Amino acid sequence: DYILDNVDKPVVAFIAGQTAPPGKRMGHAGAIVEGGSGKASDKIDALKVSGVYIANHPEEIPMMLLNNINGDQN
Repeated sequence: DYILDNVDKPVVAFIAGQTAPPGKRMGHAGAIVEGGSGKASDKIDALKVSGVYIANHPEEIPMMLLNNINGDQN
């Protein structure tokens, strides 16, 4: 996994479309994920396995980065 093997800084992600109805195409990303697991929850699970911190809302990203850069896991 690229992040585990190559990234030594904290990574924070926000996955949009978590409340989209099943089967709903979400722009160009839908074309990319059709061949595999395309649900937001699948993406979140895969990112968490790689050590990525997941923001529930975009505005959480700056504080999550600051907390994790400083070693605070909140």
